[in-house]
Amino acid sequence: MSNPFRVAFIGTGYVAGFQLRSLKRIEGVEVLAAADVNDNSLAKVGEKFGIPRCYTDYRKMLAEVKQADAISVCTPNALHAEHAIAALQAGKHVLVEKPMAIDSQQARQMVDAAAQRHRHLVVGFQHRFAPHTRLIRRKIAEGQFGSILYARCQWLRRRGIANWGVFGRKELQGGGPLIDLGVHLLEVTHYMMGSPTPVTATGNTFRNIGDKPCAVACQWPDWDYRTYTVEDLAVGMIRFDSGAMLTIETSFAAHVEREFCQIQIMGEKAGAVWDPPQIYCDQDEYMMNMTPAYLPTSDFESLQQAKMTHFVSVCRGERQNEASGEDGLVIQKMIDGIYASAEAGKEVAMQ
Repeated sequence: MSNPFRVAFIGTGYVAGFQLRSLKRIEGVEVLAAADVNDNSLAKVGEKFGIPRCYTDYRKMLAEVKQADAISVCTPNALHAEHAIAALQAGKHVLVEKPMAIDSQQARQMVDAAAQRHRHLVVGFQHRFAPHTRLIRRKIAEGQFGSILYARCQWLRRRGIANWGVFGRKELQGGGPLIDLGVHLLEVTHYMMGSPTPVTATGNTFRNIGDKPCAVACQWPDWDYRTYTVEDLAVGMIRFDSGAMLTIETSFAAHVEREFCQIQIMGEKAGAVWDPPQIYCDQDEYMMNMTPAYLPTSDFESLQQAKMTHFVSVCRGERQNEASGEDGLVIQKMIDGIYASAEAGKEVAMQ
């Protein structure tokens, strides 16, 4: 049996359920406690997963459950930094869901706290463990694409404003589709590209649907438009020190044909699309489109399993951290840059 690994949770909402199911499949893992200000959510999760100690005050949990090796933070974005830093200062390794914070200042504080206590800070970037992500990253790292020139990321929903949670409240989320959906595309594209350094950002945000009553039939009707303060649509461009450019388009609500999620990367020697993966290159005087005959499953459940297995292995010292706080900080800077550019109405330098 692997050495015992003991986890506690701050936040018991939707994502925590997936994490808990994944942890049950990993040998030697024990969930000791959970904390949530929502009594109903806490009671349901505690009963369903047999969590022995439940708290409505996370500080009390950290003080009393000293034997925990790690804490998973599954709270709203605006609380990530507070909860992660408290757990790190208590001497625990931390997994924090994406985005790691609502801005890069908070993200930097989290990274510093982890360094000061010599603990692992892992960000919930599950898409970098997908087989198609690994395939493209490997081909780029091997030099088969040459220098990366341009990447385009799109996650567009026609009407996809969540009618649960706090997705429409800027003070709790930090933003709308850019920080909720776009963060996934930014991190996985940046990862596949080889993690170049961003130097400037330009972008804009738009809101003309979400802050009004729902007027059309859609999958998630009757969202709380009265508290909706985030953007419907965000577009942006990042320039990297390598000379490469990245554009992103992401929406909760926009006049597009259908929901669409894709990444396209173009290099000197080859290009690719992400999901399903296909690589484009020139070979033997022909333009070739190459598609893998088989890749393992990469649905939401399997990606959560890969994320949690990685987290436990990192904390046990069995593998390198492939989704570090430093990685999350760079992504947060890109998000900050696009929002800052939107507010300023001009291109901004990255800090």
